[in-house]
Amino acid sequence: MNLKKTLNSSIKSIWIILKLVIPIYILAEILFYYNTLAYVSFLVEPFTSILGLPKEAALSIISGMFLNLYAAVAFAAPLDMSPQQWTVLAVFLGICHSLVVESVIMKKIGLSNTYSYLLRFIAGLIVAYLTTFIPANYFMSNINIEAFEEKSYDSLISLLQISAYNAFILSLKIIALITALIFIMDFIKTRDFIQKSGKNISKSFSILVGVFLGITYGAGILIEEAKGTSLSKKDIFFIGTFLMICHAIIEDTLLFVIFGADFTIIIAIRTVAAIIISYAMLYFFDKKYSKTTKQSI
Repeated sequence: MNLKKTLNSSIKSIWIILKLVIPIYILAEILFYYNTLAYVSFLVEPFTSILGLPKEAALSIISGMFLNLYAAVAFAAPLDMSPQQWTVLAVFLGICHSLVVESVIMKKIGLSNTYSYLLRFIAGLIVAYLTTFIPANYFMSNINIEAFEEKSYDSLISLLQISAYNAFILSLKIIALITALIFIMDFIKTRDFIQKSGKNISKSFSILVGVFLGITYGAGILIEEAKGTSLSKKDIFFIGTFLMICHAIIEDTLLFVIFGADFTIIIAIRTVAAIIISYAMLYFFDKKYSKTTKQSI
């Protein structure tokens, strides 16, 4: 493992976290303080209502979908949500986040932006909705309830001071988590079996890499394969579909576990959903492909 490269990667991640989490967390507190969200939350309220989430989660959902999970967590952190609600949010955003960036990566292996956007949004909504039916007592959490008691501030200055401190503490937790994961993932990436994957890759291995290392790396090692003949279009379609539902499953999940989301439920639901949805979409892919073949004949 290249320690210098790993440290540089960690420092870059720390800077991204600090410049995203702290200002967004403080902004969220200010918006809640002045009840500003009441004027914009109606745009996403139908979805938050379906998922059993507070309407104030609107900015978390929007920022997560189009930016990243750090922004989503920063907006959601000040909310008083139960372990079940944090789990539902984690399931939805785990599937449907960073759409713009990750869809570009999927485009490179042959999956259209339209397919990526629709699949992840619809799948995220359905899977998260089904999660709401799990009884509340099934959600295990070490969450500190006192940390989520309703807050009141004497003035805007008081709000800024307290929220800045809370944002800094939250950033430290995320930094500790992400730094540890970066070292672990970089160690895995330098193993011989990963390095050789570009020359000899299987469908199962491709999925495994994406599930643990994320779309950026998992799909990244497939880009060259997509240009070659090692994997068929059917294989690439299946892998891409699976990874859009279930990728970076450890890192993404732990970001929400910090606030009380249930780790086991998130992992189980996203994995099962990825298997079911991938095979279902593969069925339609086969039908479309066979129909196209017959027409060409």
